[in-house]
Amino acid sequence: MLENLLEMRGISKEFSGVYALKDVNLSVREGEIHALVGENGAGKSTLMNVLSGVYPYGTYSGEIHYCGELCKFHTIKESEHKGIVIIHQELALIPYLSIAENVFLGNERGAYFNIDWDAANAESKTFLTRVGLTESPLTLIKDIGVGKQQLVEIAKALAKKVGLLILDEPTASLNENDSQQLLELLIELKRVGVTSIIISHKLNEISYVADRITVIRDGTVIQTLDKKTDSFDEPTIIHAMVGRDLSDRFPKRSPKIGEIAFEVRNWNVDHPIYDGRKVCDNVNINVRKGEVVGISGLMGAGRTELAMSVFGKSYGANITGQVFINGKEVRLNSVQEAIDHKLAYVTEDRKGNGLVLMNPISTNTTLAKMNKVSHHGVIDADKEVQVAEKYRSDMRTKSTDVYQNVGSLSGGNQQKVLLAKWMFADPDVLILDEPTRGIDVGAKYDIYVLINQLVAEGKSVIMISSEMPEVLGMCDRIYVMNEGRIVAEMPAKEASQHSIMAAILQSEKK
Repeated sequence: MLENLLEMRGISKEFSGVYALKDVNLSVREGEIHALVGENGAGKSTLMNVLSGVYPYGTYSGEIHYCGELCKFHTIKESEHKGIVIIHQELALIPYLSIAENVFLGNERGAYFNIDWDAANAESKTFLTRVGLTESPLTLIKDIGVGKQQLVEIAKALAKKVGLLILDEPTASLNENDSQQLLELLIELKRVGVTSIIISHKLNEISYVADRITVIRDGTVIQTLDKKTDSFDEPTIIHAMVGRDLSDRFPKRSPKIGEIAFEVRNWNVDHPIYDGRKVCDNVNINVRKGEVVGISGLMGAGRTELAMSVFGKSYGANITGQVFINGKEVRLNSVQEAIDHKLAYVTEDRKGNGLVLMNPISTNTTLAKMNKVSHHGVIDADKEVQVAEKYRSDMRTKSTDVYQNVGSLSGGNQQKVLLAKWMFADPDVLILDEPTRGIDVGAKYDIYVLINQLVAEGKSVIMISSEMPEVLGMCDRIYVMNEGRIVAEMPAKEASQHSIMAAILQSEKK
């Protein structure tokens, strides 16, 4: 048995003359779960893309040794042939294909033009059982939740005879139950000989599941911690990640809460495809000036559906109910009408719905309110750049310049551009849907500070988050949502993770 299954030696990688990785050394022992942590843009995903052949041999310097052999991967297919499989944060599944078809996608049973579907369906059952899924292999991917889709990705990796499994933010989109199930699966896979590398910003999960933790900062390895000899406490990891102590994960503020700024009454929304299926059931919520209101709940509770349907009816069917801004009823029948009434919605899907990835930071920053940088329909490019530069500086967005395409930024920096886009629109009410999903503690803190600044100016914030500590740490008041209904409302000072879960469970009994 090899002590080190993987050794990456002196890995350097640059983009446009800027180093993303600089002389990185990483060793992974056979049969361990090894965690990579660091701020967004630290180089974690870049390092794993080098390893898996996303960045082919010749585009970086350094050596990769796997199973004692020097490897020069030019494609992902070559690394998978050796047993190295990467699962990206954005899952590579096709919604309208079955589970079995996805499990063997690119790895089909039978011949290219004569696929043995009976064998594929039968064999996929074995892999689904190993990851704890009881669904039929014929079930379409679109008909299962995100947590189960993540397990399908792992089943897909097992079908490729994985020896080293790389997971990039595997629990970013999962609720606590699904996250725990996934972590237990990794531990079980470890028992049967599968080595794992996990990238995650959820330090409590890392501390639970990892045998060793390597911290990367600004493209270099800071240190590697071993559970047998080193402390895995969060302050130690955070200090290594950001180079400073964060004595309090949530910045303090003294709320100055005023009159109700935004209110939704008797809001009902049907699913846009499935007739008669309610996603919002007689919802009543409000937020006051200078207040941060949280909406907590499990995945599928209807929180995003509520936000999108309110924001210019951009989701749902048969929408009924009333919206009031500053006590006056308004009709928001389009996104433009919502923006005109100074309502903003920061989507949870920044890559799919929030940003234009192929466009630079400058154009993305002004996208929601282009009339502020144009005259008679002609954009003032110089003014657009000035605006983008200001927000880039104020929000400490890491990029070469404002001409850099947002698709090449890290997740945390993309989130900052998305927030800048809506701040430029100068909203009075800002709905934040999972505003810190998949970003590191340092970037999270920056966003928390920004939220506090907004409410200090008298603006109103509605925060949707699956992370209960975030809701409890940032909000003044919390609504609990389950199965499309508001099942509880409580001041944050009186709330706890236990009381929120109790409200959810109690509502399911009714």
